Amino acid sequence: MLTTLPNLLTLSRILAIPALIGAFYLSSPLSNWLAFTIFTAAGITDILDGYLARSRGEESGLGRFLDPVADKLLVAATLLMLVYVGRIGDWTILPTVVILCREILVSGLREFLAELRVSVPVSRVAKWKTAVQMLAIGFLIVGDAGWDPIPAMAIGQAGMWIAALFTIYTGYDYLKAGLHHVTNMTPETAASGVKAGGEEVDGQ
Repeated sequence: MLTTLPNLLTLSRILAIPALIGAFYLSSPLSNWLAFTIFTAAGITDILDGYLARSRGEESGLGRFLDPVADKLLVAATLLMLVYVGRIGDWTILPTVVILCREILVSGLREFLAELRVSVPVSRVAKWKTAVQMLAIGFLIVGDAGWDPIPAMAIGQAGMWIAALFTIYTGYDYLKAGLHHVTNMTPETAASGVKAGGEEVDGQ
């Protein structure tokens, strides 16, 4: 159901995006810290919704659909706004493009495999990638409004490159796993949504 607490937390992450975008148009340092607060709160809901769904027995197909969509919308919107305000530029554009392209690739792959009822689980390295990426974005949001001893911009830019390396690795990993199912698929398995060899697997 849409009204379960985990799903409401996921929806709140999507609803926070307009507020986050609006915060970038305010004057610094209020803009930096307000955007950072909204982004951090949204990141916390990403941790809580999955935990609560499992602990309360409220996992659902709707939740599994909404959660990655909310994550990708939040990250993509924030990265675009960071480009707009100039905190991502020059060479830092490259890891940003890599991250966005990977998200599109994985989303398309998951959508295709979902029709076959094939699950692509999130790997441990993918979780590390997400953690590094979110931290890097957080530092970039703070930018020049951070405390003097902490070079937030430099840390954020370095983090984006590290996240991009993880992104390439995990993107290849997902693509390899997806292509395995695609190459072993027959017209019969495609029509029935069952993995080649007759084993039916859960969707995600």
